[in-house]
Amino acid sequence: MKKQIAKIAFFSLITAALMAVPAISRAQDTSANASATTPKKHGLAFRGKVAAVDATASTITIKDQTYSVTSDTKITKDGQPATLADITVGTAVHGAYTKDAAGKLTATAITIGGKGKKASQ
Repeated sequence: MKKQIAKIAFFSLITAALMAVPAISRAQDTSANASATTPKKHGLAFRGKVAAVDATASTITIKDQTYSVTSDTKITKDGQPATLADITVGTAVHGAYTKDAAGKLTATAITIGGKGKKASQ
């Protein structure tokens, strides 16, 4: 009788351990998935023609959105580094921005003109 109780207890422990393995495995997977869902480095995308440039306030306006341009904003034109002064009204631009808790839009990357590559002839 004691041997049967010992066997039942042993198999119960084995069963409990086997049932716990998938739960532990899923807990480890969620940490890997959390890093996969982190936001992109540069943020949300924008595209359009520049409606206004304010060099004093370091902002550009596209449609009805005004984006702050900081020293951290990566500006490129034809694949080369550029500055806010290279952006003019009517120029097509695209890039990325972040939005803070107060709703301020800050450009993190701006590409002036096309995709930064000249067409081959």
